[in-house]
Amino acid sequence: MQVEKIAGITGALLFRPAPHRDERGFFSRTFDRDVVRQAGLDPDAFVQDSISRSRRGVVRGMHVRSGEGEAKLVRCSYGAVFDVVIDLRPESPTYRNREVFDLTGDNQVTVYVPAGCAHGFQALTEPADVSYRIDRAHDPAEDVSIRFDDPDLGIPWPLPVTLMSERDKAAASFALATTRL
Repeated sequence: MQVEKIAGITGALLFRPAPHRDERGFFSRTFDRDVVRQAGLDPDAFVQDSISRSRRGVVRGMHVRSGEGEAKLVRCSYGAVFDVVIDLRPESPTYRNREVFDLTGDNQVTVYVPAGCAHGFQALTEPADVSYRIDRAHDPAEDVSIRFDDPDLGIPWPLPVTLMSERDKAAASFALATTRL
């Protein structure tokens, strides 16, 4: 597994596995404690695993947590997603930078999203499964949602948005959401 720093967002990383492919399909290691530790992260800090399944065109996000925030490892385990990370840490040298990634079930690449960064994605396939490994138990009182189409973010979503949650429909503007962090 190779680890790459994401130049546009301080502390963000890509974990690129080397899937073993044959006529049956593939086998891929998606988490390796030693690799995570060598990348400067505490593998024991991750306390919760979750998965979401989305239909093509669905947007989930942009989500961030207030307080201490939440770091997470994000991977598309099936299908494909257009993944977005935005640095919202005012003290960061990459504050307000945005990076996008094509995550697929074929490449099994994992993005490490540091605490204080907003994250979201759009499903490009029917369906798309996204797996999350999170470093803090979820507290709904800390949830902050930013409008996916806020012009201050200028995210180039590749497909028309087909569905989103009520939470995301009611999300705050970028300017208002950042006052809640």
